Amino acid sequence: MSSDIVPAFGGSLTRRESRYAGRALARLDTQTEVGLARIDQAAELQAGMVGAVTYVAKRAMQEIALLSQLEVQLSTVVPMATSRLQALGDIAALEAADVISQTVRKVSR
Repeated sequence: MSSDIVPAFGGSLTRRESRYAGRALARLDTQTEVGLARIDQAAELQAGMVGAVTYVAKRAMQEIALLSQLEVQLSTVVPMATSRLQALGDIAALEAADVISQTVRKVSR
């Protein structure tokens, strides 16, 4: 890549200077490749964290939606239990939110 660079000042480098410059350019290429690999690895890790959090959040939303639907159905069948069913649904929703928060904290470490 960078080893194809031609000196602009007439090529007056000695063989030793030329070898030194070639090695320096090779080191820069290697450092660039390693740096890009680190960036790619960090991006993959961040994407994995996002995937974990969104998976847990989606599952929680689905479960709470089903629970809310059941709450409405049971309230229709037994109107006297409506407030208790709402309380239980609220507790479950709060706990699901807590699980999502715990997931965020665990994957952020």
